[in-house]
Amino acid sequence: MSELPADARAVVVTASNRASAGVYEDRSGQALAAGLRELGFAVEGPHVLPDDVVALSAALVDAVEGGADVVLTTGGTGLSPTDVTPEATGTVIEREAPGIADAIRRYGQDGVPTAVLSRGLAGVAGRTLIVNLPGSTGGVRDGLAVLGPLLPHVVGQLRGGDHPSP
Repeated sequence: MSELPADARAVVVTASNRASAGVYEDRSGQALAAGLRELGFAVEGPHVLPDDVVALSAALVDAVEGGADVVLTTGGTGLSPTDVTPEATGTVIEREAPGIADAIRRYGQDGVPTAVLSRGLAGVAGRTLIVNLPGSTGGVRDGLAVLGPLLPHVVGQLRGGDHPSP
């Protein structure tokens, strides 16, 4: 398995109307940033934004244009009318990576049957992987459990690396 480059950079974006308004603290974004640091990333954020396609899309584009290797979002992936993170992500990604999003949903479904309701996307914009995670600390833990082993390889590939020999 490949190692994460020492200069790997990640951006965390939280989509939450209530957290962005100060109604409660953004715990899932903080957990996500801490988990990415533990994996070896330099982390920017969490940037806490309202559930708004334009604002979220702009934050994703800024992260991609800023050279982030990985952008992970938390929140806004459910079925409520205000959950628009996948729609915002869909305006930014150029190539989908549906296996990643499916693996995250599968990982959580035994403990939390509603994990399958997440509409989160995963895909690539430029040389940046973008993945949507649910807006709970449990969903973040599940997402990091799936992503942790994948991210060194993904970052290497997006930076132009070759597949490792078996």
